Amino acid sequence: MTIWNALSRHATATASRPILTLFDDPKRAADFSIEACNFLFDYSKTAIDSEARALLLQLAEDSGVAARREAMFAGQPINETEDRAVLHTALRATQDQLIVDGRDVLEGVRATRARMAAFARDLREGRFQGQGGAISDVVNIGIGGSDLGPAMATLALAPYHTGPRCHFVSNVDGAHVHDVLAPLNPETTLIIVASKTFTTAETMANAASARAWMARRVADPVAQFAAVSSAPERTAAFGIAPERVFGFEDWVGGRYSLWGPVGLPLMLAIGPTHFEAMLAGAAEMDAHFRTAPFARNLPVMLALVGIWHNQIQGHATRAVLPYDQRLSRLPAYLQQLEMESNGKRVAMDGSDLTRNSGPVVWGEPGTNGQHAFYQLIHQGTRIVPCEFMLAAEGHEPELDHQHRALAANCLAQSEALLRGRNLEAARALMAARGLTGAELERQARHRVFPGNRPSTTLLYPRLTPFVLGGILALYEHRVFVEGVILGINSFDQWGVELGKELALNLAPLLEGGDAGTEHDGSTLALATLFRRLREH
Repeated sequence: MTIWNALSRHATATASRPILTLFDDPKRAADFSIEACNFLFDYSKTAIDSEARALLLQLAEDSGVAARREAMFAGQPINETEDRAVLHTALRATQDQLIVDGRDVLEGVRATRARMAAFARDLREGRFQGQGGAISDVVNIGIGGSDLGPAMATLALAPYHTGPRCHFVSNVDGAHVHDVLAPLNPETTLIIVASKTFTTAETMANAASARAWMARRVADPVAQFAAVSSAPERTAAFGIAPERVFGFEDWVGGRYSLWGPVGLPLMLAIGPTHFEAMLAGAAEMDAHFRTAPFARNLPVMLALVGIWHNQIQGHATRAVLPYDQRLSRLPAYLQQLEMESNGKRVAMDGSDLTRNSGPVVWGEPGTNGQHAFYQLIHQGTRIVPCEFMLAAEGHEPELDHQHRALAANCLAQSEALLRGRNLEAARALMAARGLTGAELERQARHRVFPGNRPSTTLLYPRLTPFVLGGILALYEHRVFVEGVILGINSFDQWGVELGKELALNLAPLLEGGDAGTEHDGSTLALATLFRRLREH
């Protein structure tokens, strides 16, 4: 019997057992939680018992997670479809050297970060200015990882902002760039164009629009442009001076790129010192991931909980629920991290997967979500495993009473998912309100909560740059472990290519050109209607 089969059999055999009964063991909460790196990860409110955990740990061992992990950190080309190393961890590495293909890659990483820090200090201290004075606003133009990462982190670390205001443009919809730029002063705005190849269609369209906007008020618009790109010939053609171009290597994937030049707008906002603290938090999680035994390893156990819920129990989605308003963009960031990495249908060798790959990841911050989709989570017909996040303290001591209310809501939601409310309790509730007979029974049934719905909780002291770095690295490594166990390449993203190719082919058609023969009837009809509507 394979480990996968043993896990499935165990899940079936224990399916009718309420999670709550596992707490008959007074040590349940302590035994099914991990404390490390400033975090407490509690997975006791899941159906995983000692036998399931042992099988999951064996699955990780048998899948070669340890060897694959060391291959990644060593710079071996584990992104096999693109023949590339996967070395985003080098962007926050603390060792003296990392030799890959005979070259110390850390030398270039540190040189680029030093250039970023020097530029950040010059801008923040007024030595680099716009043509109307000190830079008041920074607009980052990117998409995907070049947008989600810095936008999420800049919002998350708002209490540490001492630099210019930061704004983010990603959508090729002209409304986005228009609405971001409209209230800004071109004479005191810096534009950062983030595109590794400097050819990303959406990003370059928005960059051209931003340059035109600035040219209406500024004599030399590109003097207030910087680039995050590894295509110096293209940035030079755009007119950006080389000292304001910050490149990174092919071994840094877009959704893993916040730690380097893609994080420039964040560094401008919070300063190099706090940016370094975020890198240090991630580096600590890296060291923990490499050295902690699997049973006490935060990324490994977070991944195994995900495998249990998705591949073993068959729950197709997971909700990420940070009870931290400043992490409101984290679910979207993790959505890309997980779904672009592990949303695959073939194994590393090109064969079809024999089980489901990654789940649908979604979520919103608490307590907003409680008034939106928690109804489905509590009483819907599908089970949604929930991942709660909570800081012990906020940044506003004068509002600590509200933070305690926030915490109470977070803990109450996970307990409600676990406990539920049975029909007998619902009947008693309705009887106390004076209902009787058939109406009591009808109303009571609407107030039954099935319970027995799994959740995890990640508790941390306060959302600092160091802690944020740890959270992001934790989830990066979680995705890596899940990918290894599933036998897929988590570091390519061929699924984004086909739509891009078709969009290029469709552009002439929308302008009234030859339709050709490669389009289906629906697409041709929609394009025809689109042109007709534009004519009126």
